[in-house]
Order: sequence, then C-alpha cells, then structure tokens
Amino acid sequence: MNSLSRYILRQSFNLTLLITGALTAAVWLAQSLRLVDLIINRGLSAEMFLYLALLILPRFLNIILPIGVFIAVLFVFNRLGTESELVVMRAAGLSPYGLARPVLVLSGIAFLFLMSLSLYLLPAANREFKDIQFEIRSRFVSSLLQEGAFTNITEKLTIYIGARNNRGEVNGLLIDDERDPRHPVTLVAERGAFAEAGGSSRIIMVNGNRQQYDRDTGKLNVLTFSRYVLDLDTVRDLNEGHFREPQEQFFGDLLFPPPDLDPATRYSYLIEFNQRITVPLTVFSFAIIPLACLLPGEFNRRGQLKRVLTAIGSALAFQTTDLAIKNLAGRYPIAIVLTYVVDLLPFAVGLGILLHRGISFKFWRLPLVAAVAR
Repeated sequence: MNSLSRYILRQSFNLTLLITGALTAAVWLAQSLRLVDLIINRGLSAEMFLYLALLILPRFLNIILPIGVFIAVLFVFNRLGTESELVVMRAAGLSPYGLARPVLVLSGIAFLFLMSLSLYLLPAANREFKDIQFEIRSRFVSSLLQEGAFTNITEKLTIYIGARNNRGEVNGLLIDDERDPRHPVTLVAERGAFAEAGGSSRIIMVNGNRQQYDRDTGKLNVLTFSRYVLDLDTVRDLNEGHFREPQEQFFGDLLFPPPDLDPATRYSYLIEFNQRITVPLTVFSFAIIPLACLLPGEFNRRGQLKRVLTAIGSALAFQTTDLAIKNLAGRYPIAIVLTYVVDLLPFAVGLGILLHRGISFKFWRLPLVAAVAR
C-alpha cells in the first residue's frame, strides 16, 4: 500500500471511529435512560446500572458501524474531490479501483470486528443481561413492584399490590402463581411484607386465603389463613433451566440446535444464524456505495452535491430493502437466500463500476446504458 492509499485509509478510519463513537453514544444514552428507573425507583446500585448499560452496547453496534463507515467514506471522498486532491491522485496514476483499495481494507477491518460481535460478544452480552434481569426480578421483588399495577416477576408469577407505606408494608396483595401448571395458585391478602433472610426472599402475608385449582380433577381448594409465608427461592432456581432465546445462543448452538426443539423454534435459530452473518456483510455495500457514486466520471468544479445525494438515496434504498427482506425471511425460507443477494448486490455492482476502466458517464446514468451508447 503506497503513501496515498495509507493517507486515505487513515482519514477514513479516524472519521469512522469518530462518527461511530458519536452515534453510539447518542443511541446508548437513549437506550440507557430506560434503565434509570431501576436506580431512582427500585433501589439498584449505580454500578449495576452501568454494567447493564454496557451489556446493551453490542446490540446496536452492528447497525451503527456500517452506517459510520458509509458516512466517513462519503465525507472523505467528497472532501478530496472538493479540494482537488482526487485530481492530483488520479494524475499520480491511481485508478478508481486504486482509490477504493484503502476503503476495502477499512471494510475488512469493520467486518472482522462485526463478526467478533456476532460470534461471541453479542450472544454473551445478551445472555448476561437476561440472567441479571432474571436475578433482579427474583431477588429484588419488592423494589420491582409498583402500586396499583400487575408486575410479571416471571412468565408464571404475577404480583399485584394496592399500596405501600413508609415501613415497606403493602396493602391489598394478590399473587398469581402458575409455576406448577397442573395446580395454579392464587393468593389474596389484606396486607403483607417482603423479607430477606439468609439470602432467601420471602413474602409474608396476613389475613387472606390461598386458592389452588386442580386442573386434573377440576376442584378448587380454598385455605383461609391469618399468616402465610411464600418462599421465592424457587423463582431463582428457574433461571438455571430457563429457555435461551436465539439472541442468547452462540454460533455452534444456532447451527446445531437440540434435537427436541419444535419446528418454529428451530427456524428462529436458522434466522438468527444467518442474520449474524449477513449484518456484518452489509459494511462492504455501505462502503462501496459512495465510491461508485463519486469516483466515476469527470471532475466537476461546480461541486458534487447531486452525486452525494445519489449516494445517500442509494444507501437509504439499500437499508430499506435489506430490512424488508429480513422481515420476509421470518416467514418465508426462500427470503433467507435473498438476504445474501440484497446485502452483497450493491457491493458487486459498485465494484464492477470501479473495475470497468475508461467509462465516462454522468452520475445518473447506469454503466450498462453508457456501455451500450458507446
């Protein structure tokens, strides 16, 4: 790689880091605000908040980084053209493909980083986030409950409280417990309190009744009590065997799922596996779009506004089509193949434009039309 290529690579790489960092900070801040309630109203520590906020970071990095590469390449090459540096580089013997070579190197670096996210960091972060979220719900039950609202501690345990006093006691307590699907239980009490003893979470209820329904016999058993204690340790025990969503699975688990999975879940594993590959591939197309719009043709001293707008429009069209095809892939298996075609088609077309030496055409003409006209 010569000095001119290193110059372009350095400019594009530094700007990519700057733009990606700025966009990531903005999105991360917006997403983290959803977790602030855990500190203000639910008593969790600031350290836990920061840790949870960091765990959600990989979720949107794989979307922001390709956009950051696109903006950086578009800005750098538009500036090079505006300041006539491209004219000097072309006079020095650099072809359009030679000018694009450092951008391809940048795309390769971004692709490797995105693949590292897909292979390990993304599923590991999602898995850790879900485990901590489950632990918070089971261990800090009292801090999660809101007055006058039903709170789902787990999918099978729902708690309602009417009011809470300054001593931490609650009035109007209702618990729907379906952890045993054959014998669901409903608990109603006038008042109660949450207690922690020896690492065990408990709910102490006063003056209420326990209603247990037997689905096998259809009988309802009602027990009236003046004091009742519900142990929540079994809620935490459920975490050890709870179902891992596709976003929490590593590559090997997605490619070789357990044989006892139902067809719908197995297909969701397949969708997630392919998305882990296709999302990093989009960085090549996002990087080549501005080059295909700005490099071909003759230099225009009046500026490249139309070419810049064409690049932006092409990127928007590419992103919209990509999202539509990925949504279709959730219902139609044939769309999985189309995701690879859509994600790599702009890269193939753009690279073909750059490799086709000697073409002179205005920015709005297709290369095929220009070739036929000749």
